[in-house]
Amino acid sequence: MAAPGLAWLAALPGLGLAGYGFWRYIWFFRNPPRTAPPGDNLVSPADGTVVYVKEVKPWEPVLSIKQGVKASINDIVQEDLERPRILVGVFMSPFNVHYNRAPLSGAVEFVRHHPPRPVNRHMGHMHWRSIMKRRPIYQNSVHILANERTVTKFTGNFRGEPVSAYVVQIAGKSVHGIDSYLQPGAPVAKGELFGMIRIGSQVDLVVTRLPAMEVKVRPGDKVRAGETVLIA
Repeated sequence: MAAPGLAWLAALPGLGLAGYGFWRYIWFFRNPPRTAPPGDNLVSPADGTVVYVKEVKPWEPVLSIKQGVKASINDIVQEDLERPRILVGVFMSPFNVHYNRAPLSGAVEFVRHHPPRPVNRHMGHMHWRSIMKRRPIYQNSVHILANERTVTKFTGNFRGEPVSAYVVQIAGKSVHGIDSYLQPGAPVAKGELFGMIRIGSQVDLVVTRLPAMEVKVRPGDKVRAGETVLIA
């Protein structure tokens, strides 16, 4: 009969595989119910850690990722935007809920997929800097510019004024798909599910800057999709 210690050692590989299988195929796809807050506000499209909050003009470089590498709002959305914008980036670790929710009520104007430029880069720098609370969290995170993404444009109203909100789902190096559940023209309610990204990833919110808006989060804050108010 094998000694108890040896039996445990023999069982470890199986336990590890079972644990990975549970995380990969069950825990990862959990979808807890969420209740959107009332009032004129925009909620987080993703669970995770806020990695940057910026108010910028369209071509103004907003992120100095590393020496010689900068990113603008237009680089992130991959569209030529006009008017000042508010940018909020949320990093989703492999342990966060990965379903994404609409930031406001309104309609889907378009859903556009963009391939990597030229390949998907890993998000390790952002992951570890968020864990270690190193600022800026986005330093050396070239995936912000390079990686595959899906951009969904929502249109709605904020305190009686029309507003557009782009949600940018940025894939990680090991991502197995970016899912979109809504088609252009579909009505959408604040906090409603509209897609997901599989495994680690990032989701950015880009919103038309209106004078009455106030940003409610800052880098390092933890947020929940469909519930945490980013802008009010």
